[in-house]
Amino acid sequence: MGDRQNRYTKTYPISWQQLHRDSRALAWRLLDGDFFKGIIAVTRGGMVPAAIIARELDIHLVDTVCVSSYDWQDQTGEIEVLKAVEGDGEGWLIIDDLVDTGKTAKTVRTMLPKAHFATVYAKPAGRPLVDTFITEVSQDTWILFPWDSESQFVQPIVGRVREDT
Repeated sequence: MGDRQNRYTKTYPISWQQLHRDSRALAWRLLDGDFFKGIIAVTRGGMVPAAIIARELDIHLVDTVCVSSYDWQDQTGEIEVLKAVEGDGEGWLIIDDLVDTGKTAKTVRTMLPKAHFATVYAKPAGRPLVDTFITEVSQDTWILFPWDSESQFVQPIVGRVREDT
């Protein structure tokens, strides 16, 4: 977690409800564009938004491209393609949760250059690589997705103040 602490100074927690709202907002934005024959979800983060968008746009053909870019503790920056898809992406919609540094997006763009690439969240370094996104966050913000966290009790402020005295 040392690299994460040096690289990220802010945390942006996303609830399931917010992710659902933001994914639906992305679907609305995509509705004004091209017709898509199917969705390619970038695993793992793109799977939940892709399911929501597939429902909202009534798309039944969903595939995955499986890319491992880093884990939250050891961000080596190396991209490994675990599963690719056939073709150049023409007529397809690529969905991911976030474009961060753009390393994963560049890999997917190279594989599927004619696809429309959409993410729910975007950071400045990766934003130019996607065609559509909903919310931009600063590069030094760690987005805490609901599948990476759990709800827990937090003691009221007054209780914490009394413990400190």
